[in-house]
Amino acid sequence: MAHGPFDLSGKVAIVTGGNGGIGLGMARGLATAGAAIAVVGRNEAKSIKAVAELSKAGGKAISVAADVTDETAIAAMIERVRGELGRIDILVNNAGMNIRKAPDVLETAEWDSVIATNLKSAFLCSRAVHPAMKAGGGGKIINIGSILSIFGTSFSPAYAASKGGIVQFTRSCAIAWAPDNIQVNAVLPGWIDTELTRRARAEVKGLNERVLARTPAGRWGEIDDLAGIAVFLSSPASDFVTGAAITVDGGFSIVG
Repeated sequence: MAHGPFDLSGKVAIVTGGNGGIGLGMARGLATAGAAIAVVGRNEAKSIKAVAELSKAGGKAISVAADVTDETAIAAMIERVRGELGRIDILVNNAGMNIRKAPDVLETAEWDSVIATNLKSAFLCSRAVHPAMKAGGGGKIINIGSILSIFGTSFSPAYAASKGGIVQFTRSCAIAWAPDNIQVNAVLPGWIDTELTRRARAEVKGLNERVLARTPAGRWGEIDDLAGIAVFLSSPASDFVTGAAITVDGGFSIVG
């Protein structure tokens, strides 16, 4: 049977932070396209729930508890995914956190924590999957940036720095691993309705109104708005797309 350009049957995807928010939206898309999913996160109860949902939709899914800022934990996670699912074709580096404070009051430990979770984890996981992808003849890595990869903000200096770093890290890996047939791209979500942004709306006065006023689509994004881009960047359809940073933001970033 001929496989279409978006078919992921037989492929195995690791989605860090795949148990909620944008990660879960992407995992749903990948599972629908036929990929087996390893949901990686620290909150095992939440991951088990996500796995149950993905399995119910007909996809094969496993939950792997791991701290993606820890090299030893990542090595064990890779070992388990290869052992249980047989291979690694796709990595979505989605694990993320934010601490909202102005730079003059942000503590060093808080800065380190955000950079480790958002940026260092992408480096560690990408480096760890590289041998399996190279041995398998290629692979796809999707790094989750943000529209704060483009814009600054007074209240999220560490987050903005980590997400700007994601774009440059993506470009570096895309060049380095092109000979291994590994495409590396970044997705820059805009204002998506998640647990993280619901907290932001509670903490940042007027945020909801400002987002709606500036977004041409006239709404907040839903996590399922990320499913299509995840499938595209994980599939043969994007074999000549690498080093890109693609916004999924309802037009927020193009408004002057």
